[in-house]
Amino acid sequence: MPTISATDVKKLREETDAPMMECKAALEEADGDMARAKDILREKGKAAAAKRADRATSEGIARFLTSEDGKTAVGLVVECETDFVAKNDSFKQLVDKLAHGMLAAGAAGEDVKIDGKAVAEHVQDAVAVIRENIQLKQAVFVKAAEGALVAYNHHDGKKASVVEAAGPASNLKDAAYHVAVQTIGFAPVYLVKEEVPQDVIAHEIKIEMERAINEGKDAAIAEKAAQGRVNKEFYQSRVLMEQPIYIDQKKSVRQYLEEEGKVGGGPITIKQFVRLFVGME
Repeated sequence: MPTISATDVKKLREETDAPMMECKAALEEADGDMARAKDILREKGKAAAAKRADRATSEGIARFLTSEDGKTAVGLVVECETDFVAKNDSFKQLVDKLAHGMLAAGAAGEDVKIDGKAVAEHVQDAVAVIRENIQLKQAVFVKAAEGALVAYNHHDGKKASVVEAAGPASNLKDAAYHVAVQTIGFAPVYLVKEEVPQDVIAHEIKIEMERAINEGKDAAIAEKAAQGRVNKEFYQSRVLMEQPIYIDQKKSVRQYLEEEGKVGGGPITIKQFVRLFVGME
């Protein structure tokens, strides 16, 4: 068996990020052949990933990245087992690499090739180094139909959103950014009231009618009360454009955009929003 030098071990460590002792063992098994040692480490990494695949992932990073022209965006949720790893530089670098790679590829998912390897392989390699179960839980590629995409990544790293805003207003992106923050803070489900399915509305009215009747109201009054509560409480909690904007709760998001449009010299319209968060199913 050839003598394995500390220099060779260090070189393999730098090129693979694998632990020093595993690099030494791989070189010994490969009789000092660097390329074969890398293959050995890769296969061991796959085995390690398989063993960890069933472990729960409750921590991680959610992130949106937009193109310079604001026409495309990639969003992803990469999960791990512990908060310690979620804050680790190697894990952050993995998320950064995947986001930039998918954006450049114009697609999102485990099969996207980045630097000649599929995203799934990059994740496997990270498991071998970091020694936790790591999963790409969500990956979306978003295109702007006619406006610009503006992203918001929450300070805790666990929530992110992107909003498409259209219009000629000079302050379009600033307004869209506040709306993106709104989607994280208040978790809307629908963009406008017209998107809410009729069966959902009927179900909410039924619940509110029962609530009003239990409060002692007769059927006719209870029906009106139910409709009023749905118009106010349900829509304000679930519909983005009807929610009170977080920077001025006296105004709805719709009213805020109308005012910002007047200031910026043209109407501002929100075309879509996408939210991602760690723990999302």
